[in-house]
Amino acid sequence: MCDKHELPVIHNVASANAEAQASRRRRLWELGHACHCPLVGVGLPLGVLRKLVDKVASGKVVADDYEVHVGAVTECGSRNRLSESLQKELERRYATVLLRFRAAKSGEQVALMWRQAVANGDVAGAFWAGLSHPRCTPELEEQMCRDLHMVQHQAGACVRADIGKFQATLAENARLTHELAKSQQRAASLLADKTGEAERHAQQLMQLRAQLVGKDSMIDSLRTELEQLKTAIPGLETRNRLAERLAQMDERERQLRNQIAELKIEARQEAARAVEAARAMEAAAQATPAVVQHVMKMPLRLNDQAVLCVGGRSGNVATYRALIERVGAQFAHHDGGLEDNANQLDASLAAADLVICQTGCISHSAYWRVKDYCKRNGKRCVFIDNPSISSLARGLEEAVE
Repeated sequence: MCDKHELPVIHNVASANAEAQASRRRRLWELGHACHCPLVGVGLPLGVLRKLVDKVASGKVVADDYEVHVGAVTECGSRNRLSESLQKELERRYATVLLRFRAAKSGEQVALMWRQAVANGDVAGAFWAGLSHPRCTPELEEQMCRDLHMVQHQAGACVRADIGKFQATLAENARLTHELAKSQQRAASLLADKTGEAERHAQQLMQLRAQLVGKDSMIDSLRTELEQLKTAIPGLETRNRLAERLAQMDERERQLRNQIAELKIEARQEAARAVEAARAMEAAAQATPAVVQHVMKMPLRLNDQAVLCVGGRSGNVATYRALIERVGAQFAHHDGGLEDNANQLDASLAAADLVICQTGCISHSAYWRVKDYCKRNGKRCVFIDNPSISSLARGLEEAVE
């Protein structure tokens, strides 16, 4: 009976020990030897690894980086001072990742978390947490080592690409540094030029200010001297006024002389026009006595009326004037824009009581202007084709009928 009861107790104790062993995380020296090299190389930076080795060796290790790495990997195969130091450093460095992996309850969950870490590019802590996890199987351990091997290859390729980019960046930086130095030299030279120019301007400004002060002093001195002269010469102000008045009188005399000269010229021109008119009248009386006699016999119904003659020969204007003034009218003439201003034609038409338009001696525009104006304003207008004196007489006769 006792033997039967003791067997289950022994079996339960063994099962409990197995579960305890299965639930405990594996130590560094308990891992496979193939895991030590990638774990030390990826999980521990070289500087940290060298410090740990120096501390265990109680001195500075003179071996190169590769020898330090190989020696540390070899020591991880058993439990010793260096492997225990490496174990503590890994536990401390990746405590957060270990806490996250603690939630995995099976090898499949550990594998899933590892794959996620590889996809995210954060493999150092996940590699240690996965390998040391109690649910990590030999198959998963091998797969993790394979994955890390490929990640290291990819990382190496990336490093080489980064090195190329880094070299290109260094070359670009050198070029930009050279250009920056040249730009700084140009800026310094420009600054020196501007500084020198500013100094020259400042000196010129000081000189101009000094000159201005000197001129102000001279002006004040001249003003004082002028006041002294005014005081020393009695009646200077009265003399100045008389001189100014004399200058005004000289200017007025000059203007009057000019007016007299202009009036003399106008008088001579008027006398010449009167002589010309008398000669024209005499010539008209001798040349066409019948026409003049005919006009003299016309009824005097044009007294004090303004008669505008548009066009005609310039040599007959005096005869036109004589004929029209013989019937008591006031004579006005416009040549239709040949020499007279065409814009003055409307004003001449507005001032006339009767318009005689000699169509054979004016422009088309003047003809249509005369015709349109007289039609719109109800102005009496007689059109004659021939610019002769007899034609003008017939036009007057037609106008007074």
